[in-house]
Amino acid sequence: MNKAEILVVDDEPAIRKLLRITLESHGYAVREADNARDGLVMAANHPPELVLIDIGLPDRSGHEVLKDLRDWYAKAVIVLSVRDGEADIVRALDLGATDYITKPFRSGELLARIRSAIRRNAADPGSSIIVCDDLEIDLVGRAVKRDGGLVKLTATEFNLLALLARNEGRVLTHRHLLKEVWGVGYQEETHYLRVFVRALRKKLEVDPERPRHITTESGVGYRFS
Repeated sequence: MNKAEILVVDDEPAIRKLLRITLESHGYAVREADNARDGLVMAANHPPELVLIDIGLPDRSGHEVLKDLRDWYAKAVIVLSVRDGEADIVRALDLGATDYITKPFRSGELLARIRSAIRRNAADPGSSIIVCDDLEIDLVGRAVKRDGGLVKLTATEFNLLALLARNEGRVLTHRHLLKEVWGVGYQEETHYLRVFVRALRKKLEVDPERPRHITTESGVGYRFS
């Protein structure tokens, strides 16, 4: 049994019921709130392992709730929403959402995203080695191996890869990646990302045209998995 507690903040009874059945059948404990105010109070009084939140809440925007949560809550927040526009997705991710899943969603995908997010919650922040299938990334030694062989990366390529790998499973927006790797003044220079992601894929992927490690979230950003 997982025993991890998940707080569901959604005003649709049918969605809450579906989520409760799905999550409890996989061993998670579930608490529910049908509005922003109650969700924030419940999260503050007994912080869960993960929050699932809808954007279209009756009393406040889910974006506002997400912003308030991120003032003090450091664990995973996954947005579930019928809104599938790039602007809504990018805004939620820039405000600190761990992930964004559109309704209707597939239970298998949701559970996989939840497991990934909870793994990050439990990850040792002091660990300097990230292993993902055939890749080994040494954050301190700034070295990358593929199938045991050393991969030569430029400083910028390594910085980009390290940022993605430290956030395994999470979508990082173009603006966030550009700000963290190149600086605040480069947040609109998306062509930089395209060039460097292409270079990383050529060096790290078995088939750069069908990447397994660095995947594209169209119009939003990139995910390392």
